[in-house]
Amino acid sequence: MPFVEGLRCRECARPYPAEALHVCEWCFGPLEVVYDYEAIAASVSRERIAAGPLTIWRYADLLPARPDGAVDLGAGFTPLVRADRLAAELGLGELWLKNDTLNPTGSFKDRVVSVALTKARELGFKVAACASTGNLANSVAAHAARAGMASVVCIPSDLEPGKVITTAIFGGQLIAIDGTYDDVNRLCAELAGEHTDWAFVNVNVRTYYAEGSKTLAFEVAEQLGWEVPDHVVVPVASGSQLTKIAKGFAELATVGLIEPGPTVRVSGAQAAGCSPVATAFEAGADFVTPVRPDTIAKSLAIGNPADGVYALDVVRSSGGALASVTDDEIVEGISLLARTEGIFAETAGGVTVATLAKLAAQGVVRSDERVVAYITGNGLKTIDAVAHRAKPTATIAPTLAAFDAAVDLAGVR
Repeated sequence: MPFVEGLRCRECARPYPAEALHVCEWCFGPLEVVYDYEAIAASVSRERIAAGPLTIWRYADLLPARPDGAVDLGAGFTPLVRADRLAAELGLGELWLKNDTLNPTGSFKDRVVSVALTKARELGFKVAACASTGNLANSVAAHAARAGMASVVCIPSDLEPGKVITTAIFGGQLIAIDGTYDDVNRLCAELAGEHTDWAFVNVNVRTYYAEGSKTLAFEVAEQLGWEVPDHVVVPVASGSQLTKIAKGFAELATVGLIEPGPTVRVSGAQAAGCSPVATAFEAGADFVTPVRPDTIAKSLAIGNPADGVYALDVVRSSGGALASVTDDEIVEGISLLARTEGIFAETAGGVTVATLAKLAAQGVVRSDERVVAYITGNGLKTIDAVAHRAKPTATIAPTLAAFDAAVDLAGVR
């Protein structure tokens, strides 16, 4: 780990060693990883990255854990898809989709968990744990199984059945808790204090875990020929993913992998039933008021987002925007993405596409921009959200006459 200098408080800048710490003991601000960017710049190159694995670990120089012995299921280097048909529907020009539905457990969480558990093993932890709205639960259970670690995963009891099954199958302990994600997260914060030998990926090793989201920026730049987009649209739950994508683009310029240029505009997408960051943005507030979630987009249902104020800062300083969409708009967003580009996204993807449509209609996302929208989870995780409209177009007798009466042949020619 030659390029990590330590940790630093994001509020008061107090330094800390690179240990399992996530909160400043002085001001209670969150900690972040500090890198030696001069040393990275002297070591990293496009050629070195191209020679690496087709996973997030090709960017190991910019990550906080050692790549040798990484807990790796193959996360990362997912397709960046040119979305001309969706762009035409939305009145946009150059639109790309970062398709993270194809990660090993079906979401971007495989990126952050791979980094978190690799670091956890470096620090000597034997148990992996987390609070989760679903995707993180899947990923922690799977990566722990791969690493031979025990796992204890806590989820809200009303989680989608698909996400419960695809966590339980990996054999760890899965604890369903009556309450919202915020209730689950508070309990896990208490448990982290009781079980100091457990690695709670989004509590005591959160500082390292969050760094995995930077790879969503690194890959986009590399896949665009080492150029950056003009504008990105990112779903917002805790706000961490959005802030780290912005950090990732900035780091590429800092270490010389891309040419310095205008800041990438960053916009955020939330569900109206849990939109504390978007509400603060629209009100012009510099603080985020917690809410109680009520939305089908359960993977984004964090009513008290830990990085909400930092997401606000990134969006405002980059010239982006934050917006929210209703449950009906989310379902329409899922359907629009599927019928135009053949990608089936979970509800968070519906939030991203519906918000992209809203921001395009408002002129915030412009037709003269190169735009990337992040699709972060697979639709097979949230089938219930679209089950009411995704049905056979007809049920018929096994005869030609019945087929001809039911099928619009003009529509398939």
